[in-house]
Amino acid sequence: MKALLVSGLIAMSATAVLAEGQTHKVAIHVDQNDPQVMNMALNNVANVTQYYEDQGDTVIVELVAYGPGLNMFVADKSPVADRIEQMSLGMDNLSFAACGNTLNAMQKKAGHDITLMSEVAVVPSGVVQLIALQEDGYAYIRP
Repeated sequence: MKALLVSGLIAMSATAVLAEGQTHKVAIHVDQNDPQVMNMALNNVANVTQYYEDQGDTVIVELVAYGPGLNMFVADKSPVADRIEQMSLGMDNLSFAACGNTLNAMQKKAGHDITLMSEVAVVPSGVVQLIALQEDGYAYIRP
């Protein structure tokens, strides 16, 4: 009787875990100052989020930009600013990371501070951030 009860509890626990779904982690990389690439990256975010939600799963997405791709996050310059703002308001699974090395180089070249969009967090290095995310189990996507 005790074994049957334990077996039943184990089966119920396994079913509960399956019902909760999986959590997936995705790092998306943008390093080109190309509106098509930026929009494709944002489309990837929307599509992967919708896919996993339809499966009953969740997904955590971090979009990392460096080099020329950092223009994606520059306030008053980004060709995808409206999409980033809308997506950040509607998707709590999404974060944006800007390369601090690239930002510093852009500011030095411009001779003044460059303001990034408020939705964006600055990390010391975009490349190092991508490495850290992959080491943490994030899948890597480059549109």
